[in-house]
Amino acid sequence: MSNFTKEDVQYFADFARLALTEEEKAAYAEQLQQMVELTAKLKDVNTEGVAPMTHPLHRVNVLREDKPADLLDREEMLKNVPEHEDGMIQVPNTF
Repeated sequence: MSNFTKEDVQYFADFARLALTEEEKAAYAEQLQQMVELTAKLKDVNTEGVAPMTHPLHRVNVLREDKPADLLDREEMLKNVPEHEDGMIQVPNTF
């Protein structure tokens, strides 16, 4: 397994247009190497007899029941907004 170098990190940094110091390059090279070593350990895990899964929980379509409910009274709602006009809530312009 090859080791990551500062030059490898610079290669990736150039793609992302990142300016890195020599210390950062060295730290990232070490971190990348650690990630590669950790993922290599996954090859040693015995998964024989373990069913493939896409999610660790076995819950499917866990949604609440859709129950109709009364809406808020318009006048009650308008009492709680800072500004309104002609029964509509006024909000700041976004453009």
